[in-house]
Amino acid sequence: MRKILVVGGANGIGLSMATVLAERDETEKVYIVDKAPLQAENKLPKMEAWQMDLTQEDYSLFDKFTDIDTLIITAGFGRLALFKDIPGSMIQTYFQVNTIPVIRLIKRFYDKLAGNADFRCGVMVSIAGFMSSPFFSLYGATKAALKIFIESVNVELEKGGSSNRILNVSPGSIKGTSFNQGKTDLSVTRPLAEEIIKHLEQKDDLFIPNYDNVFHEVLERYHADFRKEGLHSYDYKVQSGRVKL
Repeated sequence: MRKILVVGGANGIGLSMATVLAERDETEKVYIVDKAPLQAENKLPKMEAWQMDLTQEDYSLFDKFTDIDTLIITAGFGRLALFKDIPGSMIQTYFQVNTIPVIRLIKRFYDKLAGNADFRCGVMVSIAGFMSSPFFSLYGATKAALKIFIESVNVELEKGGSSNRILNVSPGSIKGTSFNQGKTDLSVTRPLAEEIIKHLEQKDDLFIPNYDNVFHEVLERYHADFRKEGLHSYDYKVQSGRVKL
């Protein structure tokens, strides 16, 4: 029977994955840790939830989860804004929420990752970690750090003889989540949640949703001329109405 920990699972794509997994017969328990409370209407019988701010120093809560065989980390935030408009106090907050908790948690469960037993681990990163993304400069920096960290640790795991890998899930904008002050709609996010879980089960190391349809071409343009693509990205965000100058 499977025991799964979803950090950041009280809403958004984290809640969607937790819901899909909690509905499965082979799942015994889905543990959810999030700064936000798990709403009663979203709680399924196999779910247990704890509230915790991941920026705090004390991570002893995670000592409860020594028997898990799956770790999913979806906690994080980002807001579209020019760097000049982001308060200086937010610089540390971005890394304290988006980057450092992931690294601390993977360190905490590293022995499971490096072991012979199957251990599945997935992290929500972002396509913004792969390229320059105006209006997401700080957010993108926190995700780029995770991208390189995950790639490096995966090499260590392979060289150490483990078949386990950390899955880097790097989507663009996801509809139906509360990421940008929206409201979680599980019916909208479910197909993506199921797709992520499929890659997690396969122990893949990278999944970029809509890669073939959208991001293959975007990444090719970026690698051909990152300056030109950065300017294109800036104009696209302005013209889409997602940002106001």
